[in-house]
Amino acid sequence: MSCPACDAPVVAFTVPAALRKHAPATESAICSSCLRTVAASEAGVDDVPENADFSAIHESFPTGRGGVAFALALGKLDSLALERAAIEELCEAAERAGVDVRLALERLAEVDELDPPFDIGRRSQQLASFR
Repeated sequence: MSCPACDAPVVAFTVPAALRKHAPATESAICSSCLRTVAASEAGVDDVPENADFSAIHESFPTGRGGVAFALALGKLDSLALERAAIEELCEAAERAGVDVRLALERLAEVDELDPPFDIGRRSQQLASFR
C-alpha cells in the first residue's frame, strides 16, 4: 500500500456515489506525503476499509464523508486552473459535511512531513478568493 508517485503510505477510502465523478475510482487512496489521490488498486490496496483513518496523514484531517470530499479536493489542488469547478464542488461537499476547509488546509500547511506538488498555504488563500 504505497503511493505510485512517491512510495509513501496511502490511506484508502470508499467514495460516496455523489462524489464519484471527481474520484479516480470508487475505491480511492490519498498519499500520506504528497496528497495525490489514485485508485486504491493502483496503490496496491486490496481491502478498502468502510471508514478511512485519515489521521495517518495528520490528526487534524477531517473524518467521514467530509474527509473523503476534502481528500479528493486535495488530490486536485496541483491543477487548480484546470480543476477549479471540481475543487469548488468538493470543498462545498466537505463544508456541508461539517469541514472547515480553510482551517483544515491551514493546519496541513504547518505539517513539515507533507510534500505535495503545490504550496498548501497558497492554495488555501487562492480558494478563499474564489468565494
